[in-house]
Amino acid sequence: MGRYDCVLFDADNTLFDFDRAEREALRRVLEERDYPLTPEIEGCYQAINTALWDKLNRGEIDQETLLVERFSAFMEAVGGAHDPVAFNRDYLGYLAQGAYLLPGALDLCQSLAPHIVLAIATNGVAFVQRARLDTSPLAPLVPWIFISEEIGYSKPQAGFFDVVFGALEGIDRRRTVMVGDNLISDIAGGRAAGMDTIWYNPKHLPCAPEDVPTWTVFSLETVAELILT
Repeated sequence: MGRYDCVLFDADNTLFDFDRAEREALRRVLEERDYPLTPEIEGCYQAINTALWDKLNRGEIDQETLLVERFSAFMEAVGGAHDPVAFNRDYLGYLAQGAYLLPGALDLCQSLAPHIVLAIATNGVAFVQRARLDTSPLAPLVPWIFISEEIGYSKPQAGFFDVVFGALEGIDRRRTVMVGDNLISDIAGGRAAGMDTIWYNPKHLPCAPEDVPTWTVFSLETVAELILT
């Protein structure tokens, strides 16, 4: 028997190549509104979007505000008078089509699924996250998906994980591991919820002493051995 009975995976940039999906969705929605996807314009959007997601992770704004505000702020920065609600709606529609997996994600889930309960625990928009899972090869391997929009709490809030373990009846938090790329929502959130954590850190980013995970990995290929050992 391995050390864990259940693994909670973050979705974006842990199993799914969110950067690729985001860039493709952004290109399409910007071109429809006559914005070229130059490095400057893309960088402007990314800076705004990242700052707002950081605020969400800290509990300073809610998701509904984030989704519209990012396009309002973007147009304020680069010019334009498009409806930010429609801007966001069209962007999310394209994003939902981007079910691209990271290298090693499918092999990892295939190796774990016969031995351990797999679940996705993700912040994000429910229809986008469900569409991407449902159209990916992971769908038959991962029977559970928990999404902040449906739960009413976002990672790293304790309420998010309380809902997760309320649904996963009989699963012990102490024999569950949270795998993700974000030190706040995944690692700090998972640790505070009583789980071990695996930080997926392919860029070899530094880690502050207060953020130290149980394990750090630089590729998905090493995760199965940690979980099943």
